[in-house]
Amino acid sequence: MSESEWVSPWWEPPVAGDEVGHLVGALDRLRTTFRYKVDGLDAEGLNTRIGVSSITLGGLLKHLAANEDYLFDVKFRGKPMGGPWLDNGWRDNNDWEFDSAVDDTPEELYALWDGAVERSRATLTAAIADGGLDQPADIAWPDGRHASLRRLVCDLVEEYGRHTGHADLIREAVDGRVGEDPPRDWTPVGAKNT
Repeated sequence: MSESEWVSPWWEPPVAGDEVGHLVGALDRLRTTFRYKVDGLDAEGLNTRIGVSSITLGGLLKHLAANEDYLFDVKFRGKPMGGPWLDNGWRDNNDWEFDSAVDDTPEELYALWDGAVERSRATLTAAIADGGLDQPADIAWPDGRHASLRRLVCDLVEEYGRHTGHADLIREAVDGRVGEDPPRDWTPVGAKNT
């Protein structure tokens, strides 16, 4: 195949795009890489820990799902957390999503993350069409300045960057899966039957 015939995988950001394309593309590539790292595991795989760390792949799925909803619903739109987050233990435990993931089935954890990302993508697409990255988010600093949508998306890119690195290490310990990108023909499958 010649270089001009090569088609990038669906998760790749544009080679030469605008700011929105690159920023959203970088976020979606990290989301995809993270999802690949946690894909197709049973409860044992999702609950594996390495070393003295308490972080698990299941905990990361739940934590990042919460971050998706919190960023776009609460910080950006000024709405209260809804859906699966109404009854949670955050009031007494900042690590609630990490600690409680062990009580969720793999199917629940995959559905939780997949649903949160789907909602976030829809919110972000609509927001970009309705005002772009410069529009102010609901969240304000103590001095009254509001974060921009751009700042929130950058924060989510940072969150995924950190936790995709954790997922790399844990997944390698589970079954040896390594690599930066999924295979070109990969699509998420969710939980393995146990």
